[in-house]
Amino acid sequence: MSGAEHGHIPVMADRIVALLAPALTRVDPAGAGAVVVDATLGAGGHAELLLQTFPELTVVGIDRDGAARAQAAQRLAPFGARASINAGRYDELARVLAEPEGLDGPLRAVDGVLFDLGVSSMQLDQRNRGFAYSVDAPLDMRMNPEDPLTAADVLNTYSHGDLARVLSDYGEERFAGRIASAVLDARRSEPFTTSGRLVELLYATIPAATRRTGGHPAKRTFQALRIEVNGELDSLRQALPAALDALAVGGRVVVMSYQSLEDRIVKREFAARCRSTSPAGLPVELPGTAPRFELVTRGAEQATPEEVDANPRSAPARVRAVERIAPDGAEGGAQ
Repeated sequence: MSGAEHGHIPVMADRIVALLAPALTRVDPAGAGAVVVDATLGAGGHAELLLQTFPELTVVGIDRDGAARAQAAQRLAPFGARASINAGRYDELARVLAEPEGLDGPLRAVDGVLFDLGVSSMQLDQRNRGFAYSVDAPLDMRMNPEDPLTAADVLNTYSHGDLARVLSDYGEERFAGRIASAVLDARRSEPFTTSGRLVELLYATIPAATRRTGGHPAKRTFQALRIEVNGELDSLRQALPAALDALAVGGRVVVMSYQSLEDRIVKREFAARCRSTSPAGLPVELPGTAPRFELVTRGAEQATPEEVDANPRSAPARVRAVERIAPDGAEGGAQ
């Protein structure tokens, strides 16, 4: 599979290509004239495969992480001007489309948008970033190292109530209050600086019975801190409408999420866009209220057992896709 030589295997790559293909080949099988936005470019694995599969496609990549952009730029260099690499978060999609790097003028509509959410394999593998609880590292967790807030700042400065809220809301942690109390007690003697000390505290705080059955005791806390530091859920809530609004008729948005909080947001946004806005109970649909989108996937698709064996990081992935079927302002209703 493409990408192994770069230390990153794109998750569910073949399925992502298959879901986007009808939107990217509506005019030409090679993707001539089509534009897809990789809103979470990372190391460029999905972008590379799309550019290889559709030899006249243009990919607009967005990433907040300068190290990721540099690696993607090297990886995508053979594709020349067909790969536009842009600095920013995925909730800045509209800004990027107004002034895409290396392209002539703004993009008023695109044929596809891909979101591969969560922390990237490259970020997990860089020990000094602090994303992984399996190694002792500085408590950073910033996807953009220039952002001001770190995981250590959250642990060392948040009140008990705010910290418990973060752990409960973003980590779905049952013992959020207990962990927050332990953190506040521990930081009185010494501020938190490394992930190893936090992991030790979590082992000591979470009951043994839960540790034996609930997976790694640090998983939920690390997820919560990462989401808080990077504002991930708020960004996603803003980015999805922008992506859907940017689609041409026949275009598709594909989202791959790795935890239930993200997937819930995607599911609700897609469902809302695929519903009629006519009041319930009317015998006919009112003009202009027909849905502009329809679901491509039924529920969330998952990686095959074979892919999970080859790439264990694909195990939690959930993929949903939606297609624009009408422009805004199109008339709907019974004919």
